[in-house]
Amino acid sequence: MAIPFPEISPNAFVIPGVDLPIRWYALAYIAGLLAGWRIIVALMKRPKLWGGRVPMPPEKVEDLLTAVILGVILGGRLGYVLFYDLPTYVADPLAVFRVWEGGMAFHGGFLGVVVAGIWFCRRDGYPALSVGDAFALVAPIGLLFGRVANFIKPELWGRPTDAPLGVIFPGQAAQTCMGWAGQVDGFCARHPSQLYEAGLEGLVLGAMLWVLMARGALQRPGLLMGVFLMGYGLARAFVELFRQPDVQFTSPTNPIGYALQFGEFGLTMGQILSIPMVLVGLAFVLIARAKA
Repeated sequence: MAIPFPEISPNAFVIPGVDLPIRWYALAYIAGLLAGWRIIVALMKRPKLWGGRVPMPPEKVEDLLTAVILGVILGGRLGYVLFYDLPTYVADPLAVFRVWEGGMAFHGGFLGVVVAGIWFCRRDGYPALSVGDAFALVAPIGLLFGRVANFIKPELWGRPTDAPLGVIFPGQAAQTCMGWAGQVDGFCARHPSQLYEAGLEGLVLGAMLWVLMARGALQRPGLLMGVFLMGYGLARAFVELFRQPDVQFTSPTNPIGYALQFGEFGLTMGQILSIPMVLVGLAFVLIARAKA
């Protein structure tokens, strides 16, 4: 058995008169940013959560959000270019600016947010670790919306599978199994890896962070940020076992798409980039606990 892909248009609606489609993917980004903004504003109005003093005035959150949006866009794009498809962009440098053709990387976007956040906090004199904890608390919301939007688009599907959870994604690319297990009644069924990530990176990780927040974690600067880094890194590395390999890394001798290969084993680019996140997150957690 396999699950047919639901009949969902990638367009949420079309603006009448100008015939401009508004895609679910864009709405996911907007909803995640707006939800994160309002939640952080609410957190900055509750000194008790922070041990008596909030790290920044609530009215300054909007300015921080502007810097973060720029960090997400620039970091996500540059991260994809550098980590996933550098030769293509070296051959055609102007393609870097054609963002409408796709190509964003979470790890790059995350680094962009970090740089933007540190710059903002240093400029205005706010504690970067506490501000980072606030962002860690709301980041799973954006991840949840974004991964669901990946599924609706559809893109970033999983590897072929004959498991009951396999989904028959539309399109020639999704229906090319390349001889792998996954053929069901003539169709190629694949892991809905986008939903795996939505569940782990969004729901599970988000719930963990909010439970820790309710238990006073915001009074230990860096703790929530460390847990987020570890949680995301571990979840992403695990789901990489089910995601479709990156085309630019695959070959007849490397069908899994390892970016770093050791004989029959190896690591995908997503796993390679997640390892430092786990290690840095662990360091933040240990330091935060030691200072408690």
